[in-house]
Amino acid sequence: MRVLATGAAGFICSYLIPELLAAGHEVIGVDDLSRYGRTTHAHDRHPKYRFVAGNVCDTELLRDLAEDCDQLVAAAGVVGRMHSLSELAYDLLAENERINASTFDAAIDACLDGRLQRIVVVSSGMVYESATVFPTPEGAERKSPPPISTYGFQKLAAEYFARGAWEQYRLPFTIIRPSSPVGRSDRHTLHGLPGDAPAASKLATNHAVPDLVIRILGGEDPVRLSGEGTQMRNYIAARDLARGMRMAMELPEAVNEDFNLGTSKGISIVELTERIWRKIHGPERPFNYASDTDYRYDVPNRVPDVRKAKAVLGFEARTTLDQMLDEIIAWVREEIASGELTAATRA
Repeated sequence: MRVLATGAAGFICSYLIPELLAAGHEVIGVDDLSRYGRTTHAHDRHPKYRFVAGNVCDTELLRDLAEDCDQLVAAAGVVGRMHSLSELAYDLLAENERINASTFDAAIDACLDGRLQRIVVVSSGMVYESATVFPTPEGAERKSPPPISTYGFQKLAAEYFARGAWEQYRLPFTIIRPSSPVGRSDRHTLHGLPGDAPAASKLATNHAVPDLVIRILGGEDPVRLSGEGTQMRNYIAARDLARGMRMAMELPEAVNEDFNLGTSKGISIVELTERIWRKIHGPERPFNYASDTDYRYDVPNRVPDVRKAKAVLGFEARTTLDQMLDEIIAWVREEIASGELTAATRA
């Protein structure tokens, strides 16, 4: 199949695109390069890949590209992190809804007038922000109170875009809710844009596991955590996530369905931090942490029920948390040695 992927320069697509190409699919990637700057990827010269520099709010551009594609992966958007959910409370809603409207307008037209058969929505576990059942199954987002943060609400709105487009225009969909993805990056910022930070640096500081690794390698002691560190989280290797997404895209059983893609176990932030600490400092050095002020939207429990993905897709995450951590620690050390990253404590 031929796939149009928005947010092609982003973290998830940096794994999904090679996964699709390795399976023999064609991919067209679209990104305005505003997040990571001009970057290179290992798959840039793949004969079945084409990159288009453009803004996903350019509906005409997306429509022209989507009309000749079988599926559209809607992965573009302003990403919400715990520290930015309040700082970007309006932008996370407004900008992402503009992106949603443009993407779905293009997809609907391409479905009606072209060959597009499905839109794949990259959602978030934040739609379960107000859930009370753990692990949280698919469907809880429509039985729970609405998300409290604008980011969680916007992600839920994206899912309603998909359901509404099917109900009115018969645009088939698949909704993917990833757990927190963990992975390294083979991307490097190209020279030529003044003020560009290395892509690896931007990636690492925007994801919890690399951020903790950087700070612990930088000597932070005690390690500063949001709140008491009791928040439960779930992580998935980015390569496993990409494999699960590809499987969903290839299977007709996934049409008009939603899937949690993660692992079957959660871990508290303080337990995660101590595990990283032990891998870096060994068993003898005392582990200490300090509680910072809680982030306003730091959800206490975000662990999904992943049984549906196994039952319908035959998907299970293969990579253990220890394997993920070993890989990220080795990668961060490589990036520090090369000068791409600086080991430092959090300001």
